[in-house]
Amino acid sequence: MAVESYFKSDSEVEELVRGFESCELEPERFSHSDHLAVVSFYLTKMKEHEAAERMRAGLYKFLDAHAVDRQKYHETITLFWVKLARKFLDRAGEGRALADVVNEMIGIYGNSKLIFEYYSQELISSDEARLGWVEPDLKPLDSAGSAGVPPAI
Repeated sequence: MAVESYFKSDSEVEELVRGFESCELEPERFSHSDHLAVVSFYLTKMKEHEAAERMRAGLYKFLDAHAVDRQKYHETITLFWVKLARKFLDRAGEGRALADVVNEMIGIYGNSKLIFEYYSQELISSDEARLGWVEPDLKPLDSAGSAGVPPAI
């Protein structure tokens, strides 16, 4: 299976993380795919709850640095992608370059609308979901299972 190369090397992923954390990256250049790459980098360095906290704190800092209303942050959406990335990384196998794994993940989960397979518009738009984690109402996150996820090598 040919995987499109969004990132040519692990150092490109690390540079993206640095740009995000320093807030030097412009908001319009921080795509859904970039979010996946940053959280994947975190998940390779720390436990899921620590990666989620670092992503949350980084997103708030990023919003503040670019004078974007903090209301734009959405807890359930952030945690959904953290959890999905964790599942993917667990099945991706060890010893592979981060850039290769991230490119493969983006090829599968690069469409941010995927969340609507799990959440109704009504639930994901609720204040409850914006402010805290809520379980999906259309299908469980566990159903992400191994569909489209490579077997461990």
